[in-house]
Amino acid sequence: MARVWMFGNDVNTDQIVPGRYAPYMLKSEAELANYPFVEARPDFAPNVQPGDVLVAGSNFGCGSSREYAPLALKMVQVGAIIAPLFARIFFRNALNLGIPCFTADLTKTLHDGQQVELDLERCMIMTEDGTHLELPPPSSFLREVWAAGGIVPYYRTYGRFPGE
Repeated sequence: MARVWMFGNDVNTDQIVPGRYAPYMLKSEAELANYPFVEARPDFAPNVQPGDVLVAGSNFGCGSSREYAPLALKMVQVGAIIAPLFARIFFRNALNLGIPCFTADLTKTLHDGQQVELDLERCMIMTEDGTHLELPPPSSFLREVWAAGGIVPYYRTYGRFPGE
């Protein structure tokens, strides 16, 4: 089971990881796992578990194009991010890192702390009460990149980009 972490609209990359925690300010990139939502939601980094699901309002990842914001989320192994709209650069950075992002609005359906099961293969969330919530199916390109763990691992494995 995974925990749902709810966020509002317009979550920007500075809220995900404030600039003072940029990798060049840290001893190692691995330290990023200590700082996602360090100010906006201090309970997140110490309590998030691999596979947990972020559910947010519109415009998730807006702001700067800092790749370390989604990298910090990858380092804590979020299972997926679900929002009705993503900032274009954040969405691409998440794809590059292999983080599943689904464009859907579940802000009125799920609640913070709820236990769910994320099924990426069937593009579905199952709640504790047995409700099945369908997520928009990703393209084969997205599925292939997610399965490989990101665009670079995909290229290293196959020597090409999906769709070539």
